[in-house]
Amino acid sequence: MTEGNFVDYVKVHVSSGNGGKGSAHLRREKYVPKGGPDGGDGGRGGHVIVKGNESLWTLLHYKFQRHFKAGHGEHGSKNRSTGADGANVYLEVPLGTVVKETASGKVLVEITEHGQEEIVLEGGLGGRGNWHFKSATNQTPRYAQPGIPGSESDLTLELKVLADVGLVGFPNAGKSTLLSVLTSAKPKIADYPFTTLKPNLGIVQYRDFKSFVMADIPGIIEGAAEGKGLGHYFLRHIERNAILLFLIPADSIDVSREYEILLNELKEYNPELLDKERLVAISKSDMLDEELREEMGKEVKKDLGDVPFLFISSVSQYGLQELKDKLWAFLND
Repeated sequence: MTEGNFVDYVKVHVSSGNGGKGSAHLRREKYVPKGGPDGGDGGRGGHVIVKGNESLWTLLHYKFQRHFKAGHGEHGSKNRSTGADGANVYLEVPLGTVVKETASGKVLVEITEHGQEEIVLEGGLGGRGNWHFKSATNQTPRYAQPGIPGSESDLTLELKVLADVGLVGFPNAGKSTLLSVLTSAKPKIADYPFTTLKPNLGIVQYRDFKSFVMADIPGIIEGAAEGKGLGHYFLRHIERNAILLFLIPADSIDVSREYEILLNELKEYNPELLDKERLVAISKSDMLDEELREEMGKEVKKDLGDVPFLFISSVSQYGLQELKDKLWAFLND
């Protein structure tokens, strides 16, 4: 899927259906004198329903269609016949979609399972027919209830990518290269910052036909939580990842410092992200010989403490099997 086709944030306008009017019909038949009221109820207006669909990966199908309207309920009729309910309108979304009220920002629902259906806007109730209002003192009511009007709302659909492993790092840390080597994904790779403009997903093949999903998140820079760079826009995708894999290049001036900056940006955006499992991979390690690797490893271990780390190289594929083993162990711990 091309970058232009990855849509993870859209606003739509939805309207639920009006309830049908109740009937004020009076029964009139040749051999039934004073038949009395027999007006039926109006039908319910259609709901607006959000439905999860595991076959969808983005919100691209809402890029050009932004208005959705449910059907109105039919009016009641004679013989206590209830009007038909209005047709529901379904908004099919990929798993991991959050639905919010645009005006207030209130989260209405989160879709995480295939086939999950949630009503986000209820249709108006149908009015009651006149037969509901008959009594000993009011035997011929000539009135019925009108249906309740439907409602309108502006909704924001926000996709948070569901992946087992999320790649976190500065621009040009080698995230896209790692994804292209470990999976069949074909992310854009170039030697300038912010090459990746949209998240990319790939399936990592593991031993015995097992697999897990890895996501390449656009590069984060210092100040991303305040809106700098692209990080603030895409940090929400990291919320859905089970493991955060920090990628820091071996030619970095200070590996520990870069890790602390990245960790701080996650903390500023959402402190709960610090509760996730973390693993640090020092990429581009093919530039280091054994002696340099050992010396850097001692310094990194002293600074990172209990956070596990390892050296990898996507080009030479050094340490990639060990990386997959550790990620799989984390996922199945």
